[in-house]
Amino acid sequence: MTAGMTGLLEGLVIAHLGQGIAVEHDDKIILCQTRRKLDTVAVGDKVLWSLSAPDQGRIEEILPRRSVLMRPSRGDKPRPVAANIDTVFVVFAIEPNCDFLLIDQYLAVCENINIAAALILNKTDLPQSDAIEKELLDYQALGYALYRVSATTAGHNGLEALKQALKNQISIFAGQSGVGKSSLTNAIIPNKDLKTNTVSATTKHGRHTTTAATLYHMAQGGDLIDSPGVAIFGLAELSEPQLAYGYREFQPLLDNCRFNNCRHLHDKGCAVRSAAEQGDISITRYQRFLKLREKMPTAH
Repeated sequence: MTAGMTGLLEGLVIAHLGQGIAVEHDDKIILCQTRRKLDTVAVGDKVLWSLSAPDQGRIEEILPRRSVLMRPSRGDKPRPVAANIDTVFVVFAIEPNCDFLLIDQYLAVCENINIAAALILNKTDLPQSDAIEKELLDYQALGYALYRVSATTAGHNGLEALKQALKNQISIFAGQSGVGKSSLTNAIIPNKDLKTNTVSATTKHGRHTTTAATLYHMAQGGDLIDSPGVAIFGLAELSEPQLAYGYREFQPLLDNCRFNNCRHLHDKGCAVRSAAEQGDISITRYQRFLKLREKMPTAH
């Protein structure tokens, strides 16, 4: 392994381990610590690091991110979950229940942070309802891709189309517990446990349990970040205007409201509320926007 003139090497953060961070460089995995006072390093980050011992390194700098996904943490500021993601795939299912409020929350955040979003309906072997189908048509009309899969059925219905969508980009699955994110990840990366053990062995860290996320290279090309902790990424970072902008169908209407500071609630001359009442945009999505607005720390 040779360092450049500066002694710094470029690497990719692939996992957070209990005692350090796994960084991939030239097909090798090095266990690294971070330089003091460095911001929190996220899986997916490209970093500059230096050798601090024969098999250990130190992260000196985080290279500029093209996107970052944050989640609420105890204390004051949100923590990064993963960086440089191209697409968040929102996973949901008929069971435990189809939480469209959570789906809208994810989509609103993605609209504001330069990350594309797509939808995965898992457990398609279960009976579907007309009400859910109607909601799904609304999302597709807004341009969100929808993949229907069954991670556990023989033949893995719909999985090939999803694998094609995951190619040549960095993706992450998000969704509430019980929707089958793990089964889906295991179906897409059959040797996932083997890869996890390889990280543990090469960093001499024993079997690691990921506290945040792990990045896997997929056989067909592209990377998938598996993050058990991404049940929620929050609204805390969004302002009320950003939440409204996060609803794709509101975007062309926002400049038509009578007042610049329209809250799209009971304000006079609100183009968004008027469009929802007239059926030009989804009334159920508008109602969920009002609910999310109430959940925001800044709502009044």
